[in-house]
Amino acid sequence: MTTMSIRGASLYVKTIGHGYPLLLMHGGPSLDHTSLLPLEPLADQFTLIFYDHRCNGRSDGAEVSSMTWENLTGDADALRQALGFDKWAVLGHSFGGNVALEYALRYGQNLSHLVLMNTGGDQKWVRENAPEILAKRGFSAPAVEAARRFYSGQVTPETYQRTVMKFMTGYFYHINPLTMALGMLKGPHTVYRPEALIQGYGQLLDGWNVMDRLGEIHTPTLVLAGRYCFLFPPEHQAILADRLPNAKLELIERAGHNPQMERPAETMRAIREFLAGNLIQVPGTWQVPGT
Repeated sequence: MTTMSIRGASLYVKTIGHGYPLLLMHGGPSLDHTSLLPLEPLADQFTLIFYDHRCNGRSDGAEVSSMTWENLTGDADALRQALGFDKWAVLGHSFGGNVALEYALRYGQNLSHLVLMNTGGDQKWVRENAPEILAKRGFSAPAVEAARRFYSGQVTPETYQRTVMKFMTGYFYHINPLTMALGMLKGPHTVYRPEALIQGYGQLLDGWNVMDRLGEIHTPTLVLAGRYCFLFPPEHQAILADRLPNAKLELIERAGHNPQMERPAETMRAIREFLAGNLIQVPGTWQVPGT
């Protein structure tokens, strides 16, 4: 793990494993790469590149106003070049999936495979539909209102944590508080950046929608999600996969917004099968067919 100077920002980067490169774009905005660490066992087959988006997690050196689609995608591609990869696969989870879609639209020539995990192409599903789903699932009126404020960026750094805690259990199909607490104690701690959430939901994602451009993405794509996800439910996953010309849809049962945490074995099986099925193995490495 290290920090790398990329386009005016100091990005936190962690690279492990051997094989074809797979970049992992974390969710948020305001979180970091630690939410994707349950995927580390994939390092036995692929070179995994974890990193924190600019203004998120352990990455610093840039003003939060610089968290634009141009910079987020430009950072990723500059990181590819700095690491010496001609092409790579990209996995984006949640907000990271939004970045991954923008990356595919801007740098598709450098992208061999795309994994979209619990994400979407239209922010209305998060801002408008997600609070309604929480209400239907029995969450209290204050919790639903907290979600509306959170996903509109209407929080302050001081209220960020207590706001999201009001509906935190909605992220999971089933949550065991003891297991979660032990996991937080054993693993690396998450670095939260509330200002990134305020900028992200309040500005960057306000009105964001690329659904009418999905036909431009011809990269082999796996649309992967927990069936119980309240942010991007199965009906949106089906629309997303249908509009991507070369996509496969797979839903993970008994999982919510973070299938990599709740059903890691099933999630990694789906990723392995998708990537390996679109790669050929040559001595000592993997290659994209035709290269």
